[in-house]
Amino acid sequence: MLRAVELGERSACYATRVRFPGCGLLADSFASDLVELESTSEGLFRVGREGVQQVLTPRDRKVELIVFADKTLALVRSALGPAALYPLLDDTYMAPAEAVLMDLDGTSVRSERFWMWVIERALAALMGDARFALAPEDEPFVSGHSVSEHLQYCIDKYCPGRSLAEARRHYYAITHREMDEIAAGRGRIDAFEPAPGLKEFLLDLKGRGLKIGLVTSGLREKAWPEILAAFRRLGMGNPLEFYDAIITAGERLTPGQTGTLGELAPKPHPWLYAETAAAGLGISREQRGRVIGLEDSGAGVVSIRLAGFAAVGIGGGNIEASGTRPLLRAYCPDLATTLPIILGR
Repeated sequence: MLRAVELGERSACYATRVRFPGCGLLADSFASDLVELESTSEGLFRVGREGVQQVLTPRDRKVELIVFADKTLALVRSALGPAALYPLLDDTYMAPAEAVLMDLDGTSVRSERFWMWVIERALAALMGDARFALAPEDEPFVSGHSVSEHLQYCIDKYCPGRSLAEARRHYYAITHREMDEIAAGRGRIDAFEPAPGLKEFLLDLKGRGLKIGLVTSGLREKAWPEILAAFRRLGMGNPLEFYDAIITAGERLTPGQTGTLGELAPKPHPWLYAETAAAGLGISREQRGRVIGLEDSGAGVVSIRLAGFAAVGIGGGNIEASGTRPLLRAYCPDLATTLPIILGR
């Protein structure tokens, strides 16, 4: 049963109850987050041809799910590089977890509003309009992805044809200025706030011997000050000595090692989470059922699931707006309420 919903000048169908490999049977309330398409965006897969039963996409349309009788493939599109196909594996999680993979922005540190403000100011500088402001509906597209994808989205919407390279220059000039101000104690004191209960949550996991990996699509120069600020605020010492692995876009912060990922393969691609688990924590594919990921963004949820792990959503981000709740094992209001799922209580 399908119900038509208008999306601008075109109509789409929202599946009200579906079952597909890699996700299982969805309740009506969650299935309505998925839009049914006739084909993938580039036309490579079409419903009714070569075994394709459905093509589904969440509301933010950052991934397209191609459903066959025995498998589901995920087509991840990128504003900066070619599209990529990944299998959507079944959630095989069995508590208690041996490793927890945690997102940085929003999940561990509340900083998304600050970074969206930086993007807004970068676009204002690019357009020469000091009054420019992002619209509320932009949020799913300017959080959770890479800096370049955030900026490209804004350029496409607000100033088509302008240079991404120039937008990046404005973004990093503002970032460096703001970081210097924050470090000197003159900047925005609300920029980086540890998530409620972060210290108690991390110490609980550590005390139980669980491996902990920290994952972000942000570049090192953006991510590292956040991590340091949060740990200093909590009196937890050096993050490199606490986490078992820290992966940023472009560099792995595990002591003595370098990373391989750049901004062409950020979330929702699986590689940041896959690298954290495999290279950072030494977890094999056979152990994936003992790993769980925590995210507050739709892009991060897709990234965790395509890496082969179970995903738990954390409230306060853009998961609901993005339409990715159907991919979650559970949706929790905060870190503390994820513990029963992680520990199997």
